[in-house]
Amino acid sequence: MPEQHPEAASSPLVGVSYVMPVLNDVSHVRAAVESILEQDYAGPVEVLIALGPSIDGTAELVADLASRDGRVRVLDNEVGSTPAGLNVGIRAARHPVIVRVDSHSMLPRDYARIAVATLTRTGADNVGGIMDAQGETPFERAVALAYTTKVGLGGSAFHVGGHEGPADTVYLGVFRREALLRVGLFDETIKRGQDWELNKRLRETGGVVWFTPALAVTYRPRSTIERLARQMISTGLWRGELARRFPSANGIRYFIPPLMVIGVVVGTLLGIGGIVQAAMGAPPWLLLGFAVPAVYVLFVVVATLVFARGQGASTAAWFLVVLPCIHVTWGVGFVLGFLSLTSNIAKHTGR
Repeated sequence: MPEQHPEAASSPLVGVSYVMPVLNDVSHVRAAVESILEQDYAGPVEVLIALGPSIDGTAELVADLASRDGRVRVLDNEVGSTPAGLNVGIRAARHPVIVRVDSHSMLPRDYARIAVATLTRTGADNVGGIMDAQGETPFERAVALAYTTKVGLGGSAFHVGGHEGPADTVYLGVFRREALLRVGLFDETIKRGQDWELNKRLRETGGVVWFTPALAVTYRPRSTIERLARQMISTGLWRGELARRFPSANGIRYFIPPLMVIGVVVGTLLGIGGIVQAAMGAPPWLLLGFAVPAVYVLFVVVATLVFARGQGASTAAWFLVVLPCIHVTWGVGFVLGFLSLTSNIAKHTGR
């Protein structure tokens, strides 16, 4: 067990270390940290901010937060990546429970209390719940809607909810520190999807990953189409990389967006070939290829009518854009990652 603060030894409740990697996110960090400091957990706590090289004022902001509350410590994350930051925080943690926090997330007041109780009750190595995406603008609400419906990100329990019980992976996670040390912490070669891979190792070494809908974390989606596209292509890249590394451990839902992208591209090219056939006076049978993109467009329209109904005209209009943006960029990223192009593209995108 890790070394504990003096107050941790006298407390009847186990100590909790919140670990949050941060890089160039001055807009969200304060709300995330405040949600931690406002927790109703009565045991000893510390907040470890693993700060990557930031140029947008994030460094000054977290320094100010640390100066105002002794529970907050800022750690250098020279690499800057999420898994590196998590490992920096875990190694520095003084308590036996690690609560992973994202700078785009806000924890409900009872989050740590419920999570620690669930760890104790289930004996799990990791417990987690739902990524409750909530937007503030029509665009963000459209993204949040896509995140929380099966037509958006595939319908995982931590996106759309489900019954409590063992799971392959969960959102963020509340871990036993000894379990993290047992499996060698996060794999720093995996820039995204590192939580899925870590949970895989926990399960392979006899641990349990436990999902409970009682834990719901508010998540703020990306605020522009450009930021969303960058996020999705990066996520798709690493999902493709993971599918290539662990081919037998991936569900069919991961392959649907890339297959859709390939189908639409091939169908469109065939349709163009049909136009050429018609121009040359040949039977334009290749025009049938246009059926594939036409079916996808119909799917997007029907999904918008079904899931964005009652969300307001602006949100529904953005949903028509957001849904194909997620599908296409994630699918393209997956194909490129699966073809082992992840490292080269990551160098150019900074992800």
